[in-house]
Amino acid sequence: MALTTLFVILLQSTIVIISTRGSPTSAATGSNFTSILIFGDSTVDTGNNNFIGTVFKANHLPYGQDFPGHIPTGRFSNGKLIPDFVASVLGIKQTVPPFLDPNLSNDELRTGVSFASAGSGYDENTTVVTGAIPVPKQLEHFKSYIANLGRIFGNNEAQNIIEKSLVIISAGTNDFGFNYYLLPMRKKQYNVGGFQDFLLKALQDLVQELYKQGCRKIVIAGLPPMGCVPVLITERLKPPFNRACLEDENTNVRSYNQKLMNLLPQLQATLPGAKIVKETEEWFVGVGFTETTKGCCGTGIVEASFLCNSGTPVCEEPSEFLFWDSIHPSETAYKALSDFLVNRILRQFTLK
Repeated sequence: MALTTLFVILLQSTIVIISTRGSPTSAATGSNFTSILIFGDSTVDTGNNNFIGTVFKANHLPYGQDFPGHIPTGRFSNGKLIPDFVASVLGIKQTVPPFLDPNLSNDELRTGVSFASAGSGYDENTTVVTGAIPVPKQLEHFKSYIANLGRIFGNNEAQNIIEKSLVIISAGTNDFGFNYYLLPMRKKQYNVGGFQDFLLKALQDLVQELYKQGCRKIVIAGLPPMGCVPVLITERLKPPFNRACLEDENTNVRSYNQKLMNLLPQLQATLPGAKIVKETEEWFVGVGFTETTKGCCGTGIVEASFLCNSGTPVCEEPSEFLFWDSIHPSETAYKALSDFLVNRILRQFTLK
């Protein structure tokens, strides 16, 4: 079955690139980026949740069964995530470590870390139940990271590292999935449009602060077609064999992503000298997966985190599944997204 309806943090979704540089170059050489910095949720959390008190952990098998060494690392997949693939192709490093790892070397700090946390979102209310690190707190960690760089390498070099970093932001899904649809805390306060605006204001504040701290190359992922996520389809209590995507949720996603696109000119106006490159075409039609409606772990319709564990049977060919568990993409899906990000999006960055 071709991948035509789903994932696509990057297919029906929006990628925004902010840069303040000047002449064309090839991102694939890796010479443009000396480090990588990651903010967001489980799609880009490389293990921070291992070090905090939350039930949202992936530090056990079968998570990581296809990661180098076949070890669980806290990544919510059978293998690597987008930050790992992108960092590798750009020649920065093979994998991106979590910021909270107490054993990070100076070289790992220099070449970048992930601040992301599974279960998090732009809204701090989203983490009340999950115990994850909300994006605003991730920003505080980032500021501590800059201070650490200054102590180790000197303030001038620290700023040079930040300016040459590729920043990736991937969040928002949990804000809707947990905080609006499943546990409707914000639903009592906002209609869908109002909550979209609330999240986009939080995103705008984040980008402006990252820019203020010296970040100049930022990639922002829009929302994926959430109505196609297996666990959300299951939560709707549809008949067992009706695994069709939830069109109302996907309509809300498209609306959010369009608002994000409309926000860009306003955002650019707050970033002197910045250039925003937009990419909205559908990228992955033709990429084939045998199974797109459920995950590889267990039944694939409810299992995730502690429900996907060493006692849970898994499919024989994870590469044929779009999803690894009932929420998160497989390594193969992440690899496809990463290839597009490097080959089509990052090439649009420019240098003097």
